[in-house]
Amino acid sequence: MRDYLLTLCITAAVTYLLTGPVRKFAIAVGAMPEIRARDVHREPTPRLGGIAMFFGLCAGLLVADHLDRLNSVYALSNEPRALLSGAALIWLIGVLDDKFEIDALIKLGGQMIAAGVMVMQGLTILWLPIPGIGPVALTQWQGTLLTVALVVLTINAVNFVDGLDGLAAGMVCIASAAFFLYAYRIWFGYGIEAAAPATLFAAVLMGMCLGFLPHNMHPARIFMGDSGSMLIGLVLAASAISITGQVDPDALKIFEGGSTRQTTHAALPVFIPLLLPLTIIAIPMSDLVLAIVRRTWNGQSPFAADRGHLHHRLLEVGHSHSRAVLIMYFWSALIAFGTLMYSVHSASMWIMLPIVALSAVGLVLLLLPRFRPRAPRWAESFVPPRYRRRKVASQPAEEDHMPIPAGVNGATAVGARSRLPERMKAGTPS
Repeated sequence: MRDYLLTLCITAAVTYLLTGPVRKFAIAVGAMPEIRARDVHREPTPRLGGIAMFFGLCAGLLVADHLDRLNSVYALSNEPRALLSGAALIWLIGVLDDKFEIDALIKLGGQMIAAGVMVMQGLTILWLPIPGIGPVALTQWQGTLLTVALVVLTINAVNFVDGLDGLAAGMVCIASAAFFLYAYRIWFGYGIEAAAPATLFAAVLMGMCLGFLPHNMHPARIFMGDSGSMLIGLVLAASAISITGQVDPDALKIFEGGSTRQTTHAALPVFIPLLLPLTIIAIPMSDLVLAIVRRTWNGQSPFAADRGHLHHRLLEVGHSHSRAVLIMYFWSALIAFGTLMYSVHSASMWIMLPIVALSAVGLVLLLLPRFRPRAPRWAESFVPPRYRRRKVASQPAEEDHMPIPAGVNGATAVGARSRLPERMKAGTPS
């Protein structure tokens, strides 16, 4: 665990320290697009934050290669090199898009090529565990098609939720944290060494997001842009593909007993994140599906931008910018860690009770957009102004709207108002 924490910290530190210089570079090269109709921010903000995140990724993988307990990943697997190759390609496409606004179809083609590069170097889905049947081996073209589809869907899902300050980085950080715990359990809990690359990818991804978040929280000083959103989407997809395509279910027979088919069926809770890796990004993926359906239904291109995303709807309901982001964080954490808890303790029904209770809390938060907690009067001096109680205005509104009697000029009316009883000025009935 210490080696993974060191890799995470190095990645976060490099990303954090480079984001400031990258911001100045983005301003110098003019990577500050004008405000668009769908944008939430009101001031031009530099992009290209993905540059710092990419170098954080490189630093994390380089450090891991020199650690005793992690360098075996590079000796036994070509997946880190495959990830770095695909990440470099998708990052370059994102940088060009942040500066020159390239066409959506060109970006889609670049995403497919980046996924294909990773498949060619061995990062692909080889089989799928089907409950009641067992592992089903995939042909080369089936594995390639499924891998490319998963990479493209994950990249665009993350890209679609990158609409509020700190939203995409925070949600991906939550998803990667849940995935890290799951992969770490498979690696050290079950002793399946094939889960080591996915554990490393998740740790590096957490570091990238944590290092960038301080610069990206509302009000954001810099945006990650497509160079960052597509990059973290690809790394997240690579983690899911690595553990889904490489972990052999035969190793679980040691713990479950019986044939491979019985093992797969009995270990269904363990295979839930394997079968459904998209559960860790369920919120971004649902936003992607809804956007495609909505735009197609309205006769628009699926790549046409609009203000119908989930975070836009939260703002329209009445939530503030920060609260909308926190609500999205809440639901992402609930789904990701709820799935993780169920995969560990599926036999206990007590796991479902806190999940249901937290879901109810999330619904209450969605339905109360105007709720704003107020601190006690004795603590008002220690909290931000938005949490303090409002003071009652001393001057009534009706005084400024009192009718002037006919035949009375303005000066007389002002004098008459100045002689009103004090209790009428205070707004109390005479």
